[in-house]
Amino acid sequence: MDFDKIDKRIRDKDRDRRKEWMFPLGILFIVMATIILIRNLILISTEFGTDFFIDNFLSPEITNEKFAIAMYGIGLVLIYFGKRTRQGNFQT
Repeated sequence: MDFDKIDKRIRDKDRDRRKEWMFPLGILFIVMATIILIRNLILISTEFGTDFFIDNFLSPEITNEKFAIAMYGIGLVLIYFGKRTRQGNFQT
């Protein structure tokens, strides 16, 4: 029995399982950012108007809207790396 080959196979499977979380977490980040933006649009636009909602994107302070855009970026990066590792799994 070649224990080196068995050990390498086990390590490769563990590495593949560890990287599978990136794609679903990226989807989750994008969904949560969309929920934040829709919630803020509905709540803020009914009370203050859409101008206030748009001003939150352009103001120098950190707001929920800017945080949601950062979440979109993080989600896209996670999806990219999740897809890249999945494509690598199917080629081997």
